[in-house]
Amino acid sequence: MSQVLDLRLCLVTDTRLCGKRGVLATVAAAVAGGVTAVQVRDPLATAHQLFELAMSVRTQLLGTGVPLLVDDRLDIALAVGADGVHLGQADLPPTAARAVAGPRLVIGWSVSTLAQLDLVRRFPADTVDYLGVGPVYDTATKPDAAAAIGLVGLRSVCAAAALPCVAIGGIGDGNTADVAACGVAGVAVVSAICAAVDPEAAARGIRQAAGW
Repeated sequence: MSQVLDLRLCLVTDTRLCGKRGVLATVAAAVAGGVTAVQVRDPLATAHQLFELAMSVRTQLLGTGVPLLVDDRLDIALAVGADGVHLGQADLPPTAARAVAGPRLVIGWSVSTLAQLDLVRRFPADTVDYLGVGPVYDTATKPDAAAAIGLVGLRSVCAAAALPCVAIGGIGDGNTADVAACGVAGVAVVSAICAAVDPEAAARGIRQAAGW
């Protein structure tokens, strides 16, 4: 990886939760509030729609120093010149993604269990740059998400991992302090910012709650 990623607060976009305000305005406000990375996600979008959205967010982030990640889709991440891609358990294997992308692209991978973490240890060095760990709490944002692992599960994965861990799933300013105490490098949030009346204030509140 050619860059150090600030993972303290990652906004994962949700087009529908952003509503009439739109993704771009939500991203702008969230970055003003302290978001340190933006991950574009829209599982209902066509490839063309996701490409257009990611390109628009990339333009929005120019000059901010905030990196752009694309959820699931390595092809879109490469096409728009994103900083990274985040892959789930059902997506392209990280080893294959690294073979295609080379060393420049940041690759994140979702894990929920210690067994999945064991797979990471079998990858060649520098295949994965960080781990998304969760869902920590039950969440309606991703209906097909694995069962919530809770703070105990989060703590066990973070303690065993040799890579930075980003917690995700049902996280907001009311529980961020508990999550931050589990040894995470940061948190990723969806509805806590996308559905907020004031995304800037929501992002700032999460940062303050975590003490970051």
